[in-house]
Amino acid sequence: MDMVLLSAALVLLALGLVMVVSASVSIAERQMNDPLYYLWRQGAFVGVGLMAAAAVLQVRLVYWERLGPYCLLLGLTLLIVVLVIGREINGSTRWLAFGPINFQPSEMVKLFVIVYLAGYLVRRGDEVRKSVKGFLKPMVLVGLIGFLLVMEPDFGAAFVITMTVLGMMFLGGVRLWQFAVLFTVVTAALGALAIASPYRVARLTSFINPWADPFDSGFQLTQALIAFGRGEWLGVGLGSSIQKLFYLPEAHTDFLFAVIAEELGLLGAISIIVLFAVLVWRAFKIGTASAEAGDRFGAYAAYGIGMWLGMQAFINLGVNMGVLPTKGLTLPLMSYGGSSIVMSCVAVALLLRISHEHPAGMQPAARRSSTRERTARERTATPEPKTRNRSTSRQTVRRRSVRGQSA
Repeated sequence: MDMVLLSAALVLLALGLVMVVSASVSIAERQMNDPLYYLWRQGAFVGVGLMAAAAVLQVRLVYWERLGPYCLLLGLTLLIVVLVIGREINGSTRWLAFGPINFQPSEMVKLFVIVYLAGYLVRRGDEVRKSVKGFLKPMVLVGLIGFLLVMEPDFGAAFVITMTVLGMMFLGGVRLWQFAVLFTVVTAALGALAIASPYRVARLTSFINPWADPFDSGFQLTQALIAFGRGEWLGVGLGSSIQKLFYLPEAHTDFLFAVIAEELGLLGAISIIVLFAVLVWRAFKIGTASAEAGDRFGAYAAYGIGMWLGMQAFINLGVNMGVLPTKGLTLPLMSYGGSSIVMSCVAVALLLRISHEHPAGMQPAARRSSTRERTARERTATPEPKTRNRSTSRQTVRRRSVRGQSA
């Protein structure tokens, strides 16, 4: 098991829990009359995520590969159901309500698409690389998923899934001209969708110049930038943020990183970026080890999860810093939200399972030591050379002949 990946994920989970509490105390006291309301809920989400991760660790990869199509079918069904009976929050119908708990199917679909596509690339790899038909089959399903997500609307999830699929198809050996054409078409389609909706146009214009309308369309971004400016090198101190006091909207969800930068400073923000970089690095390391071991499904799944988590984290960090337009994506393993936390934990657990099944490529020192131990055991178990056995048998024959002559 990859202990570096596990350590990075646990540190992100712990820091996320602390920062969610710090960012939500004021709003929780005002809305719920309980300053620790979000602590209890986020703590419960983390607990469920860890239990789900422990269960996933026990499932062999061969079962994931077999269940990939059924997982994708379940994801498509949930995306259709959420459009019919989903709960609308802030103008988007993304959640299924189960009493006090809201479940977001798009978070589950991200992992299901990766698992399905990894299995498809193993089963139909030659067809994908040699024919346009094999290349277009999974893209039709991805296009359907993207359409359902845009209908919610959840443009951020559609973008992350599409880019992850393109990356996996490229690693699967799709011809370069096919990939270039598809990338161009997808980019043009996403751009057209972004321009077609008035609220997305407002987000784009506010991203270009948030200070042109700092009290309306550019309010979130200007407040996030103020938080970064106040943090300086070492921050104002844990729990001492000013921007979280009803200035910065969604401080405990989409803009949690801005609160981290304000309270922990530039060094704290860089530490978070480094932890996510380690997460992505280990995911690709696990994928490489699986490929070397001949497990293509594990390799594609690890690469896909690494691209998903890395891309979503990059977009969230970029939005907080004003580098990218607002997308409404959470920070994996850190932002408040049960669906995001649980599925991020499951994704990390699947990576750990892949590394568990292919440990040889993960720990070179351990591999060398185990090789030495195996060689030593083989030497101790090796029978004596045949020459010695022959000489012993010859001596026995001579003794028997001497005894016969004496008799």
